[in-house]
Amino acid sequence: HTGTGSITEGNILLAMASKAVVVGFNSKPEPGASRLAEQERISIRQYNVIYKLIEDVEKALKGMLEPEYAEVVAGQAEIKAIFEAGKKGKIAGAWMKEGKATRDSQVKIYRGGKVIAESRLTGLRRFKDDVKEVATGMEFGVKLEDFSDFQVGDILQFVRQELID
Repeated sequence: HTGTGSITEGNILLAMASKAVVVGFNSKPEPGASRLAEQERISIRQYNVIYKLIEDVEKALKGMLEPEYAEVVAGQAEIKAIFEAGKKGKIAGAWMKEGKATRDSQVKIYRGGKVIAESRLTGLRRFKDDVKEVATGMEFGVKLEDFSDFQVGDILQFVRQELID
């Protein structure tokens, strides 16, 4: 609700119904409104400088919003070979074309320029060693969660979610 004049009991009743805060600019609450607000624990915020009001409302709104994330491509690799791993499925032997892959990466699998699957990295190895990351130019083995239909030439794109300010 918006309006001009002093803050009334009606404003406090509206705030109670919607669990809101009452904001006043160069206005004062009426005595009955102040008592009701105090009794019902409704916050009345008063401002004389418009920039302070805008700043506080922006801060309050940012606190109410869900955080936003952007997908950032960390690296790309090409599958060069496929190895059977018994009951564990298949492991893809890949070459890191650019960027890097880390153990906590999400992975998009591209075939013919189209995404055919999205998965999570569950295994990252260099030769016989488990590693935390691989960088550009390295060969490595990769195992994915719930995906093993690899083909030579598939592109693995390693992505991470980054918080947007």
